[in-house]
Amino acid sequence: MNALKDIQGVIFDYGGTIDTNSRHWAEVLWAKYVEHQIPVDKESFREAYVFGERALAKYPFVQPWHDFHDVLSIKAKLQMEWLAEQRKLPMDELKLQSYATKVADSCYEYVLDILQVTRPVVEELSKKYKLVLVSNFYGNIQTILKDFGLLDFFDEIIESSVVGVRKPDPAIYRLGVDAMGFVAKNVLVVGDSFSKDVVPAKAVGCRVAWLKGEGWGGEVIDESVPDVIITNLAQLPVLL
Repeated sequence: MNALKDIQGVIFDYGGTIDTNSRHWAEVLWAKYVEHQIPVDKESFREAYVFGERALAKYPFVQPWHDFHDVLSIKAKLQMEWLAEQRKLPMDELKLQSYATKVADSCYEYVLDILQVTRPVVEELSKKYKLVLVSNFYGNIQTILKDFGLLDFFDEIIESSVVGVRKPDPAIYRLGVDAMGFVAKNVLVVGDSFSKDVVPAKAVGCRVAWLKGEGWGGEVIDESVPDVIITNLAQLPVLL
């Protein structure tokens, strides 16, 4: 039995799906901390990451015109400043800026490499299906999609900071289904997060392709919930 039979449209998550092809952004960033020998332990980094994400969600550090390199620079700066304030890093402004620049630059290059795999998948599917993007983001996702040559592939964009609802609230996926214009059972959701993509998408009646990879940890996983499980976005087209 084809689990993805009669799919008419595809909803994509962005962060962790299109830009990292299944790696949680915390793991991508931590790998760059290690690569550039930033002298903090992983637990301290995780605390800095959480601080930064909460700050970005609460305050308008990111503006609509910021591209993804700008976002990475802001994230890295917030993390480094927090680590210094917590005395996990020396309070040396030049060194902190150097660390932040190295992390942002190398993460951006990482995404450019990943897009060599994921962008062709999105492009291919856009020729066969209506595509909608549903993302928890900062109000600048269209700038980022345009910068990466992805914007024209999507018929609609549902961005949390614009619509006022965030994953894991199923309501954001309901907005995606409404924008799609098809019944939920004929809509496929593709995302990397079990709790923020798989569970809420199934709650509104969509079928789901879980892009299983290097997650944040701590989630309760039931692999019977998604309709299909993939580990690389390039595996998706042959299933449709």
